[in-house]
Amino acid sequence: MRDQYGRPLRGSLEGAVPGVPERTEITSELAWSEALEYLAADRPFHAHEVFEQRWRCCPDEERAVWQTLAQWAAALTHLARGNRTGAVSIAQSALANLDAVQNMSAVVDLATVRTSLATLLHAA
Repeated sequence: MRDQYGRPLRGSLEGAVPGVPERTEITSELAWSEALEYLAADRPFHAHEVFEQRWRCCPDEERAVWQTLAQWAAALTHLARGNRTGAVSIAQSALANLDAVQNMSAVVDLATVRTSLATLLHAA
């Protein structure tokens, strides 16, 4: 079991949250909406896991999109865990990759991602 930020729990399961369902296929629509739900619930590690699931099964031309979204969620995870240096490094990479991404899925709200990354970089 893990806590809300994805850290493994040892001994007591106090603070444990359910993990992301294991699956080999997930649509862009479901991945985006589910990840946003995890982010709204302050569970960025889980959002990262969902983005990775989509990254593994999406068409080749969308891989850069989902990898960048996984970086975004990883940056938020590092920030939530108190690792500002890691959060900034990953956020900067995600922002640079976002600028270079082609074939962005229509379901992904780029403004939300950009605003979140800018806020993270400003706060850290």
